[in-house]
Amino acid sequence: MTTKATTAADIANPIVDTDEQAQLRELARDVGRKYGFEYVANASKTGAKTTELWNEIAELGLVGLNLPTEYGGGGAGLTELCIAQEELSAAGAGVLMLVVSPAINGSIIAQYGTEEQKQRYLPGIASGEKIAAFAITEPDAGSNSHAITTTATSDGDGYIIRGQKTYISGVDQADWVLVVARLSDARTGNLQPALFMVPTDTPGLQATEIEMEVRLPEQQFQLFFDDMRVPADALIGDGDTALTMLFAGLNPERVIASAMALGNARYAIGKAVDYAKERQVWGKPIGAHQGLAHPLAQCQIELELARLMMRKAAALVDAGRDAEAGEAANMAKYASGEISAKAVDQAIQTLGGNGLSTEYGLAGMLAASRLPRVAPVSREMILNFVAQHSLGLPRSY
Repeated sequence: MTTKATTAADIANPIVDTDEQAQLRELARDVGRKYGFEYVANASKTGAKTTELWNEIAELGLVGLNLPTEYGGGGAGLTELCIAQEELSAAGAGVLMLVVSPAINGSIIAQYGTEEQKQRYLPGIASGEKIAAFAITEPDAGSNSHAITTTATSDGDGYIIRGQKTYISGVDQADWVLVVARLSDARTGNLQPALFMVPTDTPGLQATEIEMEVRLPEQQFQLFFDDMRVPADALIGDGDTALTMLFAGLNPERVIASAMALGNARYAIGKAVDYAKERQVWGKPIGAHQGLAHPLAQCQIELELARLMMRKAAALVDAGRDAEAGEAANMAKYASGEISAKAVDQAIQTLGGNGLSTEYGLAGMLAASRLPRVAPVSREMILNFVAQHSLGLPRSY
């Protein structure tokens, strides 16, 4: 699917869908409802993959919406990818690898890859035929990316990568993984960040699944790099812009993760509202009682406020206004994480005992609803960012 990208002129009013965006929203909503919550929940329980869902959204052009048309993408922007993700999630069929493959990896390579790298990676990512994972988090680094210890050492015509990563999503589905390592700067001798695109079947790369209480179709993995050798052209870009490249991927990651969280919140609120309209107590629907109506109304208000910030952040990313986009992306991520957890909790409370039953499926969402408060960046680190960069307070870490 090809649609018009958001431009700088759209930032003044990023909250109203264009006709094309409205059509895109309807398309994503329809395919999300076709598969729905039960399909994804069953895959999560059985360890199956949501391959049919991925293949269908790929065939419809939804995977590569944000990528350039000359490399097989839709020529639109992050705004459009977020619309698709939100509607899929609101139907109970959110796709985590949309966050990782086109939003993070696709954005980085489209902006900073060499022409040969764009030709090699982007068509497969855009079509959905190939999936790229992203590996930055380490056991002893956490949110402090400056403490990354995975290293890449030049050996003449390639690099040797040593180290480990943790909580890396969907490696078992991925064809490549974009690894953040530290490379010696020939000019200064200091270790500088560098990004390497690595096929997941590379010798020396070992992936171990992490057992999780959060039930998702996409598993989490630890990665171990044991003298893993990669060719020189695995280094993305020129090696001197890794920090800029990271933000080119991490800002979109936070925005589309917000869209996924907001869709999940919409799903939970919708379930609660439907139940509150039908469930009769003392001769009237329970939704007529303010004890249940007001908390749901509060959730709806907070949801809409978070959606406003998400749309603003996406528009800023699409306009290339990176400094402003970073602040908005963090705020959108914070707000969506809060309403994700609150909406699922209130939905369960609205259903009472039924909220804990398998039939309604809400209890199974409880752990996952807290995920946006933790990843891809914790709410506490976002508050640190806002305190320092938005308010000008002294740095606390």
